[in-house]
Amino acid sequence: MEQITNVMEYEPIAKAILPKMVYDYYASGAEDQWTLQENRNAFSRILFRPRILVDVSNIETTTTILGFKISMPIMVAPTAMQKMAHPEGECATARATSAAGTIMTLSSWATSSVEEVASTGQGIHFFQLYAMKDRNVVVQLVKRAERAGFKAIVLTVDTPRLGRREADIKNRFALPPHLTLKNFEGLDLGKINRTNDSGLASYVAGQVDRSLSWKDVQWLQTITQLPIIVKGVLTAEDAKLVIEAGAAGIIVSNHGARQLDYVPATVMALEEVVKAAQGRVPVLMDGGIRRGTDAFKALALGAAGVFIGRPVVFSLAADGELGVRKVLQMLHDELELTMALSGCRTVKDITRNHVVTPWDPPRITPRL
Repeated sequence: MEQITNVMEYEPIAKAILPKMVYDYYASGAEDQWTLQENRNAFSRILFRPRILVDVSNIETTTTILGFKISMPIMVAPTAMQKMAHPEGECATARATSAAGTIMTLSSWATSSVEEVASTGQGIHFFQLYAMKDRNVVVQLVKRAERAGFKAIVLTVDTPRLGRREADIKNRFALPPHLTLKNFEGLDLGKINRTNDSGLASYVAGQVDRSLSWKDVQWLQTITQLPIIVKGVLTAEDAKLVIEAGAAGIIVSNHGARQLDYVPATVMALEEVVKAAQGRVPVLMDGGIRRGTDAFKALALGAAGVFIGRPVVFSLAADGELGVRKVLQMLHDELELTMALSGCRTVKDITRNHVVTPWDPPRITPRL
């Protein structure tokens, strides 16, 4: 697929390949899908203020997240059930992410286990966690990720109930019978319903804990030494509470617009969270990243890094591991070019002054 020139070109290829139920599951958002569109549209309203005559003969895209040096501030978000996209699923994604020198986050609802992903190589892996009603299951999942060498726990907090994804309702979405949620194999599941063919909504609704609260973020720290990153923050108020609860990082996320429709695009919510965090913990972001220019804009607004989700599963469906590798390489190259054309030699050189947003006050042009 040498003719592919940007990550968005993989989606129509994936749509043609995948069963409708699977494509719709990956692609759709909640209800009217306004936020799904807004996650992309919001980036188009943020413009650049490039600086000129800077020596950009050498551009350095490397950065450090939670002490881990990575090749670029672009990482892989947790996306569920990747073997629906490709037989090698999460393992192919892990190999591609490792080859790119960046971080992969494995979904709790993966179709490959933490052990299988760990066996793919020396890549840096984070584990995304949903809090279950049965805390014993949570303990088992966390310990399993620890033993497999995962480096952080990403706690998703915006899903006390599953958002209304009407495409899944119409398609009667269910995990294909030849696949399983591998991280739950071999666990003592206690009261948890073992069936996985009753449709995603009823399956998840019966397991995810609707009573999850701030005390649980603190409890999670008592069962693991791994840093806890809280995913699903959209407001300054919650950012402050995340830090007070002892979390090591924040991911500004609206769950790929799959939960509550008509929340802001994540890039629109980013700056208020960054200001509330006051540099005490890294603030990361996902949602709508499709270009290196998008990543640059997020970094300029204070993000320490960004995560991509749908581009991974679409490229995985289209061309397996090679597709994911190409997506990560294209985004790296686009970010590098954007940095050069904006006068930024390193990631740290990217500042708020490199972008202009709709909410900026009017600039006063000095008299010459």
